[in-house]
Amino acid sequence: QSLLEHTRVTSDLVALMAQALGEETAEALTRTPYWAAYLDSRRAMERTRQEIEEFTQVMTRLTEENAAKPE
Repeated sequence: QSLLEHTRVTSDLVALMAQALGEETAEALTRTPYWAAYLDSRRAMERTRQEIEEFTQVMTRLTEENAAKPE
């Protein structure tokens, strides 16, 4: 969870820095392979976050179902 939070905070910082650079510089930055890699990484982290949430829900459900079974 802390890795995902760090990534979110880093993304916010990058967006703030891009605003501070000015429109022309920010536009030039967004046309670089570095920016494309950054966006790909953000999308991958979002998919990972969703997969972790789904995994957690499944594990919680299985744990509850297992606990409810009589021995």
